[in-house]
Amino acid sequence: MAHEDAGNYAGKHPEGGHLDPALAAALRRLTQNGRITCAAAHQTAAAFAVPPSQVGKAVDLLETRIIECQLGLFGYPPDRRIVKPLEDVPEELRAHIERHATDGRIGCASCWSIAATLGVERLTVSCACEALGIKVKRCQLGTF
Repeated sequence: MAHEDAGNYAGKHPEGGHLDPALAAALRRLTQNGRITCAAAHQTAAAFAVPPSQVGKAVDLLETRIIECQLGLFGYPPDRRIVKPLEDVPEELRAHIERHATDGRIGCASCWSIAATLGVERLTVSCACEALGIKVKRCQLGTF
């Protein structure tokens, strides 16, 4: 959901759903001023051995805003994003991105996988995508 949807994140989940009390408590401890970082949300998913999408739904149900996307796509004031196109995309990185992209789009999880495979920062992968005109979609936490 967009920043403008603050206060109605739970609306993404009209069926509501069960919110695990332990997971909710852990997320509340990591939340400051109604916000939790992408990194903290992913760490919580790992700690609870649940998919990031489950944590993303819990965050929405708690009406908490996710900030500081690890790919640099949102949550960084004042411009919201910090991703900038790479001036020169290394061929190996380009090949990996193009292999994972479909119809000019690539999933967040694929970007993370490419970064791990090549030993580069996640932000580097999204900056390369930006340079190549490939949009990152399907956030693992469900924000976009």
